[in-house]
Amino acid sequence: MLQTLTERLFDDGDRADLDPFAVFEEWFALAKEAEPNDPHAMALATVDDDGLPDVRMVLLNARDARGFCFFTNFESMKGGQLDAHPKAAMVMHWKSLRRQVRVRGPVEVVTPEEADAYFASRARGSQIASSASEQSRPLASRQQLLTRVADLTAEIGEDAVVRPQHWSGFRIVPTSMEFWRDGQYRLHDRVRFERSGDGWVSTRLYP
Repeated sequence: MLQTLTERLFDDGDRADLDPFAVFEEWFALAKEAEPNDPHAMALATVDDDGLPDVRMVLLNARDARGFCFFTNFESMKGGQLDAHPKAAMVMHWKSLRRQVRVRGPVEVVTPEEADAYFASRARGSQIASSASEQSRPLASRQQLLTRVADLTAEIGEDAVVRPQHWSGFRIVPTSMEFWRDGQYRLHDRVRFERSGDGWVSTRLYP
């Protein structure tokens, strides 16, 4: 019988040709069926100028063989941190599956075409909110934000919402990817893939 990628991942046989991106896709497909809310949610860790870690929840908006993308206001706190220190870590934990994936690596800015395409796919209200919000900066009241949104909505009218120049995306280019599966009595399964040239080297880890 043909093994699933997950069975191969945690089997003690040869994983030399196993693609971690393919394993991720198998897990993500299961998460989209099982996770009750936001299977795209991920914790994103960056570092500030003092070297202190900073973490928050964001959404995984796009992914391919190059890496994992999220979109944000580049003038936000995380945007500034990533501009100054272009490296990050992320973790996706799917409680319904009792599984998680960790990713670490350098960060690159997506192309303007990629940012435009994703911005165009968003709900109009979200597009306007991206233009109205001065993310991470002090806000006197919630009403001030709502007023800015209302004013901008009236100003745009029926026109298309243009992507703000300060809003784009980052891509984490993995140098390591780790897969974790819950096990009885905390005897979990862990396998880490590390980039080696054009391929990957995998290692089973103690839980």
